[in-house]
Amino acid sequence: MASVMTEADLRARISAFLAEHDPAAAAGGGDADRLAFLRARFDAGLAWVHFPAGLGGLGAGRSLQPVADDAFAEAGAPDNRPGRIGIGLGMAAPTILVHGTDAQRSRFLRPLWTGEEVWCQLFSEPGAGSDLAGLGTRARRDGDDWVLDGQKVWTSMAHVARWAILLARTDPDVPKHAGLSYFVLDMTAPGVEVRPLRQLTGEAEFNEVYLTGARIPDAHRLGDVGDGWKVAQTTLMNERVSIGGGAMPREGGMIGVLAAAWRDNPGVRTPGMHDTVMRLWVRAEAARLTGLRVRQQLAAGAPGPDGSAVKLSFATLSQQISAAELDLLGDEGLRRDSWAMGRPEEVDFTGRDAGYRYLRAKGNSIEGGTSEVLRNIIAERVLGLPAEPRVDTRVAWKDLPR
Repeated sequence: MASVMTEADLRARISAFLAEHDPAAAAGGGDADRLAFLRARFDAGLAWVHFPAGLGGLGAGRSLQPVADDAFAEAGAPDNRPGRIGIGLGMAAPTILVHGTDAQRSRFLRPLWTGEEVWCQLFSEPGAGSDLAGLGTRARRDGDDWVLDGQKVWTSMAHVARWAILLARTDPDVPKHAGLSYFVLDMTAPGVEVRPLRQLTGEAEFNEVYLTGARIPDAHRLGDVGDGWKVAQTTLMNERVSIGGGAMPREGGMIGVLAAAWRDNPGVRTPGMHDTVMRLWVRAEAARLTGLRVRQQLAAGAPGPDGSAVKLSFATLSQQISAAELDLLGDEGLRRDSWAMGRPEEVDFTGRDAGYRYLRAKGNSIEGGTSEVLRNIIAERVLGLPAEPRVDTRVAWKDLPR
C-alpha cells in the first residue's frame, strides 16, 4: 500500500528542489531562466501536487497545494502569471485531466501550467449564452478532422490564446444536450478570426471569435462524440469554483481594497458607511469560508452545484463592494487612469482604480454563468425545489424555434 504524503514530506521535497534550482536567479533573470525554473518545478511534481505523477503532481492531497504555493512564494520563486492563464488553470486543465487521453494530458498540461500556452474558452454564442446547450456552431466530420463553422462571443483572452476549449454541435438530429461534442482548437489555425469587444471600462478584454471552415483533428476531441455536455459540466463546475472560490486570506480581494479605503480616509467616514462596510466585510468573510469548504469538497472529488452559490455570492459582493468604495471616495472615486482602448492580457481588480473596479464588476453577474441561471441551479440541485418546466429537452435541436 502506497504511503500518504504528509506536509513534512512535501516541504522536504520543496527544500531539496530549491537547493538545486535557485529561485532568486530564476526570478531575476530573463524569460528563459524563469521558464526553465517553472518547467523543472512541473517535472518535479511541484506544480499541481494533487495531480498524478508525471503530470505536474505527486498524487498528494489537494489540501497540500497551498503549502507548495506558499513555500515557493516565500522563497521568491517566479510564478506562472496565474492572472494571465486562469482559464487554462481553472477550467481547461481539470477537464483535460478527467476526460483527456494520455497523449492529450502529456501534450497540453505542461505548457499550460508554465504559461507557455494561453487558453481561452469557446462556449457562449450570440444565441446561446444562458441556454448554452442550444448553441449552433457546427462541427462536421471530414476524414480524421472536424470542420467548424459558427461564432463564439464573450471570449476572454482569445487575442493571446494558443488553444481553446470548445463546445460544438456534431448532431443536429437529436435533442440539444445529446448532440454536442467537446474539442481543443488551435487558435492559430486557418479559419479562426478574433475580433475585440470593447467594454464599459474602455478596454477589450473580451472577444468574439468567428470560425469559418476551421479544422480540428479528431485526436483533439475530449470525450466521446455526443458526450460534449457531460464533459462541459466538468469545465463549468470548475469555472464557478475558480471564479468565486479562489483561495485568499482574510480581507483579501475586493473587500481588502474597501477596508483599506475606509482606514485611509477617516475624514469621509459616516455612521451609515461604517454600517455598510461592516456588513460587507462579514458577508465577504462568510463567502471566503464557504469557498474554502467548496474547495475541500473539490479535493474529495468533482465539484458539485455548491460552486454555483460561491460564484453567485462573488458576483453580488463584487458589485456591492465596488459601489460602496465609490460612495466612500466620492468625486475622487470617479477618476479613471485611462479610457484608452486596450487589450489587456489579464484582469486585475485590486491593482486598478475604483472607477475601473465599479465598471468591471458589472460583468461578474454575466461571466461564468449568469446570476439568474445560477439561482435556478441552486434552487433545483442544492435546495431540491421543483424544476422549471422544460419543453425542449426531447425535441431534436434542428426542430427547435430560433
